[in-house]
Amino acid sequence: MDAAPLRVASFNVNGIRAAQRRGFEAWLAQRRPDVVGLQEMRCTPEQVPAGVFDGYHVAFHPGGLAGRNGVALLTTVAPSAIRMGFGHRSDPEGRYVEADLDLPGLALRVGSVYVPKGATWAGPDADPAKYRRKASFLASLGAHLRRSRLEAAASGREFLVMGDFNIAPTRADLRNWRSNQRSEGFLPQEREWFASILGPRTLHDVVRRLHPDAEGPYSWWSWLGQSFARDVGWRIDHQLATPGLARRALAAGVDRASSPEARMSDHAPVVVDYAVPSSG
Repeated sequence: MDAAPLRVASFNVNGIRAAQRRGFEAWLAQRRPDVVGLQEMRCTPEQVPAGVFDGYHVAFHPGGLAGRNGVALLTTVAPSAIRMGFGHRSDPEGRYVEADLDLPGLALRVGSVYVPKGATWAGPDADPAKYRRKASFLASLGAHLRRSRLEAAASGREFLVMGDFNIAPTRADLRNWRSNQRSEGFLPQEREWFASILGPRTLHDVVRRLHPDAEGPYSWWSWLGQSFARDVGWRIDHQLATPGLARRALAAGVDRASSPEARMSDHAPVVVDYAVPSSG
């Protein structure tokens, strides 16, 4: 008999204290994920609202930039190992945390990542330094994902990396793709990098695997104007899993708020349920 599905959520909270005021704790209690990857915590461990993560083990890499970045993993079982960063010069910024989990029926290595937004390389908004910074981060991240995935496989673990990649991989992943072809997040180089880390034997884009023909589902909308009301969004938050785990995905989607006023963040949680065999 199969056990209850493993629910995994990834959420850029855009400040956990602000998200808490907007309903994060109620969402967490209602959805009850087993594993949660959070990005843009934007606080120190001492500033996390009291009780917000009750019932979870917390692996938190706050970084050293006050009020910026910070990633975390919430898990219902204690990790057997935690790693912060992956050997890139951005490690002190708090952009990657990884843990090994021995869940009922599943040995898993999981990472939460917050990729820099970057910038375009041409036009009035060009910022070559930011563009190069993101490119450097992606090159190092790609090498780490390969290395960590292989290490996980050697120890009998599936591998999952989730978070805010700040990349919409295809035209189906943002509403206004025609006008954004020179915008950060949809640059050809960024999309080529994203495609390079996916493959039949490497990592699968789990949401796209279950929704191959859908527009979106989008996970980010600007706070400005009518972007959310008109669903003018981007799919930049992803769960990427090794083939064995990806095949177990039962349902995947985005917890889009019912109204602009009900939003917890400018992002929405990306939630996937995975079938896990009973350990008994």
